[in-house]
Amino acid sequence: MSTYLIVEDDALHRNFLREVISLSDLVCSQVVEACDGEEAIRLVQLHEPKGIIMDLQMPKKTGVQAAKAIWADNPAMPIVFWSNYADEAYVRGITKIVPASATYGYILKTSSKERLCRSIQCVFLEGQSIIDREIRGVQQRSHGRTDGLSDVEYEVLLDIAIGLTDQAIANRRNISLRSVQGRLQQLYAKLGLVEMPTLEGHTAEYNSRARSIALALMSRLINGKSIETAEAEYVSALKLRSIEKRD
Repeated sequence: MSTYLIVEDDALHRNFLREVISLSDLVCSQVVEACDGEEAIRLVQLHEPKGIIMDLQMPKKTGVQAAKAIWADNPAMPIVFWSNYADEAYVRGITKIVPASATYGYILKTSSKERLCRSIQCVFLEGQSIIDREIRGVQQRSHGRTDGLSDVEYEVLLDIAIGLTDQAIANRRNISLRSVQGRLQQLYAKLGLVEMPTLEGHTAEYNSRARSIALALMSRLINGKSIETAEAEYVSALKLRSIEKRD
């Protein structure tokens, strides 16, 4: 008999997930619930579940942040992410942290009860990763198999989204100013900003930096949470650098 963990901040959704587990072929002795990412981390340590169904957008810690902490201690823990969002920001966030030994799923909340039930069985019982088709398309774009952003282009997009100058980006990424400017030009090209519309007097109608951020937000390449995470990572890196200089 096994314990499974539901991590979801909405009580109705938690009840729905309990029902799905009860309808599945999982041999389940106990279902425990967490309403935020911090509680999820604590309950994993307490109950050692056989699998986790995890929402992405939650208070205190997001699903990505909670999963990263859980996988750091147990890289083989199977997790099914269950979310309303197919944003590239979330997909990239998960793709970056999945251990090689982990089986996981990414299922949209628009999926049917039957689809979700089958997916958790595949992940938890059969050791097979299950990714919704829409999510798979975003993954392919983010890996450069279509016109999506490369990892370095995505990094520089987040860097300018938190307001870094070219020099600050160069310092952060340990690259030259010319390399930063090259990455920005690649980013602008991917976003269709090579030929900017002009006003009278041949001045640009848009600022390339600001326009690229606006387009990325509108197309869901980035979102508020990914910008918040990038800011936190940058501030943390600055603090570490300051400590290293003092030592």
